[in-house]
Amino acid sequence: MQDKAISLHDVDLSLGRGAARVHILKGLTLDIAPGDAVGLVGPSGSGKSTLLMTMAGLERPDSGRIIVEGTDLAALDEDALARFRGRRIGIVFQSFHLVPTMTALENVALPLELAGNGEAFERAEAELQAVGLGHRLHHYPAQLSGGEQQRVAIARAIVPNPAILVADEPTGNLDEATGQSIIDLLFALKRDRGATLVLVTHDLNLARLCDRTVRLRSGRIEADPTSVSA
Repeated sequence: MQDKAISLHDVDLSLGRGAARVHILKGLTLDIAPGDAVGLVGPSGSGKSTLLMTMAGLERPDSGRIIVEGTDLAALDEDALARFRGRRIGIVFQSFHLVPTMTALENVALPLELAGNGEAFERAEAELQAVGLGHRLHHYPAQLSGGEQQRVAIARAIVPNPAILVADEPTGNLDEATGQSIIDLLFALKRDRGATLVLVTHDLNLARLCDRTVRLRSGRIEADPTSVSA
């Protein structure tokens, strides 16, 4: 078993060009153990979402190393990186990112279809059942509530059975009660499947549910205690 699910060493990342270029991540070093739940917290603009996207291979750093599940992401070209991400990393966004012209079932089946899996729709239906949407298989995103859309997005993220699940403000567009149900679902999935969970949140109550919190400020790790109460 890997002793580190995610390992970042001296990661720097800037975005933009010329005078508009902004230094986002500054010499970040961080290790996350398999099966841990880690909350990324800090003020707006501190680099939380960028760090999450870098871990997921959606942003490439200017320098430093990122090792995920024993694989150095820098060694992968874009096609190989996309395949690796599709197999090993599930991503949940605040804004759902569902395809509006596809049903819930089709949205969830999509990553497996792209991977050539012949059981895409059977597995998609099983995951929608798992998140409590077995009765909404053939509904389109516009016919679903915000909480239901986020559940579809979670089902899509977990259908490849990834080792790592990352979530960027997964309750940001939801009311408090609906948001709590989504958090309960994410932590139940993490527990039942043994996945590593990394989430960005402004909610300190949510952060306290995690095994660890990592606090960022101005692109640097301000504190990385072993637990939120430390």
